[in-house]
Amino acid sequence: MPRQILEESRLHPAVREYVANLHADIVHNVQAAAASNAVLVVGMSGNPECRKARKALDGAGVTHQYLEYGSYFSQWRRRNALKMWTGWPTFPMVFVKGALVGGNHDLGHLIASGELKRLLGQ
Repeated sequence: MPRQILEESRLHPAVREYVANLHADIVHNVQAAAASNAVLVVGMSGNPECRKARKALDGAGVTHQYLEYGSYFSQWRRRNALKMWTGWPTFPMVFVKGALVGGNHDLGHLIASGELKRLLGQ
């Protein structure tokens, strides 16, 4: 079942452009990084789950790119744009070959099952 997103026609014309462009730079940055890196971790400073995800990838011998946006005390509005774009509510956000695979917990399952290596063609 597709994720529910408010249809553009349900946005008043006066706010459509604002909604479309709100922190679009961070979304475009993550889109570009996800497209150009086999594994991308998007996180924030001070979040232990982000550190755990990176450590798990290092332990599995998987090269990855890391993008960090603020901390618990900064840039939360900018990070909200990523949550709205992906529909994923927490950090880290882990992308494999451009597809969101979830967070640290989900990444752990992919590593343990061997599916991450399969997705990467290793």
